[in-house]
Amino acid sequence: RKQAEITQGLESIDTVKFHADTWTRGNDGGGGTSMVIQDGTTFEKGGVNVSVVYGQLSPAAVSAMKADHKNLRLPEDPKTGLPVTDGVKFFACGLSMVIHPVNPHAPTTHLNYRYFETWNQDGTPQTWWFGGGADLTPSYLYEEDGQLFHQLHKDALDKHDTALYPRFKKWCDEYFYITHRKETRGIGGIFFDDYDERDPQEILKMVEDCFDAFLPSYLTIVKRRKDMPYTKEEQQWQAIRRGRYVEFNLIYDRGTQFGLRTPGSRVESILMSLPEHASWLYNHHPAPGSREAKLLEVTTKPREWVK
Repeated sequence: RKQAEITQGLESIDTVKFHADTWTRGNDGGGGTSMVIQDGTTFEKGGVNVSVVYGQLSPAAVSAMKADHKNLRLPEDPKTGLPVTDGVKFFACGLSMVIHPVNPHAPTTHLNYRYFETWNQDGTPQTWWFGGGADLTPSYLYEEDGQLFHQLHKDALDKHDTALYPRFKKWCDEYFYITHRKETRGIGGIFFDDYDERDPQEILKMVEDCFDAFLPSYLTIVKRRKDMPYTKEEQQWQAIRRGRYVEFNLIYDRGTQFGLRTPGSRVESILMSLPEHASWLYNHHPAPGSREAKLLEVTTKPREWVK
């Protein structure tokens, strides 16, 4: 249902439709549906993916995740008491989306909400958590767009606890940080991961409220920008910024790394987030005082968008 809400909303401002690609994992490992849009008049490329998967975490994945989850551990051989290498059984479900518009003045966006749990060999629960968020990655900075996106997500979180937005906003700025560039991927939004601090049903309601804040904010922003005139130079800058997007997703993103480490994962779904066009120009620096430089002021020093 949530996947249909997003795709229908985005289709309402484009001339092409999403294409459904349903897939399954072997050995009763679950599956999902990827909804993909390409070469539209508004959206150059985008995907909205729903997945429900089962499987086993590799020992390497367990080791990487144990720092955040003390109860996560490899099963033990009942005879020797030593860890076995069969892995840890897991269940994961989620909705993930990345949209890259055609117009350089319309921002790329990312949304992801997911639930993850593991259990012991005897079927007893081991650990669980929620994760997700939504963020905005513009090539050109429009103050009113950033304010709207952040305000609606703050309003959604404030229904549950006014301390959540400042925390999740900071978490977003820190997570989507390209260390080797010393800049954030975009202008942020909200982000949380490994979140198990409240009752699961309460967290689920929080996630639903955040999800419901997304379309009203993003559709409004894209409608403002999709028909604005733009130049080849602005297109080039958009491609450079999308290069940063590629760098983050392939080097730092935990979801991408987890997916590529998990046996039987679907590469098309994992790499669905990458843009169709990206560029890397050697030693490129925007002119001081330019609109391009103005964006970098925000990505190198994240700001507060709402009070």
